[in-house]
Parts: sequence; C-alpha cells; structure tokens
Amino acid sequence: MRIMLVDEDPQRNALLLQAFKDAGHSVVAQVDPGDNLYVRVRELQPDVVIIDTESPDRDTLEHICVISRDQPRPIVMFTHDGDSEKIRAAVKAGVSAYVVGGLSIERIKPIIDVAMVRFDEHQALKRDLEKTTETLAERKHIERAKGVVMKQRKCTEDEAFRLLRKMAMDRNMRMIDVANSINTAADILA
Repeated sequence: MRIMLVDEDPQRNALLLQAFKDAGHSVVAQVDPGDNLYVRVRELQPDVVIIDTESPDRDTLEHICVISRDQPRPIVMFTHDGDSEKIRAAVKAGVSAYVVGGLSIERIKPIIDVAMVRFDEHQALKRDLEKTTETLAERKHIERAKGVVMKQRKCTEDEAFRLLRKMAMDRNMRMIDVANSINTAADILA
C-alpha cells in the first residue's frame, strides 16, 4: 500500500516509517500539514493518506474536502482533539477514521484496515445514490415525454409508453434519449 504521511514531527515520522516498512507498505511522501495536500495527493496518488495532528485546522479540513470530492481515497486522522464539532467537521470533510489519543504503532494496521473498508462502503453508497438520482431524473423526463405523446396522439399512458419504447428500439437509442428529443421538440414548438 502506498501511504502519504502528513506529520510535522520528524522523530515520530522515523518510527512510523519503520512500522509501515515492517508491514510491507511504502511511504511515498512525508508531507508537512502546511503543504497543499490536494496537490500532493494529485501528484503522488497514494492509496491512503494518514494525518497526525494535535487538532485538525480549517485549511487541512478544506484540503480533505477537495481531495474527497475530486480524488477520493481513505484518509485516517490521528489527533488529540476529541471535540465533537471537530470530529463532525473532519468526517463531513471526508476523513474515513478519526482516532483520538494520538498515533500508536500497534494500532495502525487495524485502524487503516477499518478505514479502507469504511471508505469502500461509503463510495459504494455514493455510487448507488448517484445512480438512483439519475434514474429518478430519467423517469421524470420519460413521464414528461409520455405526456407530450399522449396529448399529440390522443392516446392512453400505456400506448404512449409503448410508442416511446418502439421509437427507442427502432432507432437503437435509449428511452431517455428519445424522451429528451421529444421534450426538446415540445419546448421548441410551445
């Protein structure tokens, strides 16, 4: 696993580097929290980002938010700040695991494993939500097109649906594409 480590403590970094190496992982970069994390993630393409900080600051949370939106990957944050608002802000920004009490070598592997699983599940839920939203939007357009066909052909809803389906099959198009064409034409002629 390729790890990007964000930590300003060089002494702790040496211990972490050895722990990751012993576990068979490679640290692709040690980054200072003041760096532009988004740019570094884009350049390095790590599998996971580990951040060790006393308390997450606004800039770090903003970088995490942009990373999660544009280049999603598991992000593990070790901190000493157990404030519920900070936890909520970090998780909302995209942190997969927020661990209070600092970083300890023996806890790293199980925490990263859990973060990876949570990240994968979150991404799957996100894809499902996007697909469901897209499907609902398509149905709305198809329903509108059915209404246009019903009005023009003075037919029932079932007949309009069959006509749309037949047009899609005859033209080797998806029904949503046929519906969008009908809706566009109806808008032009209105």
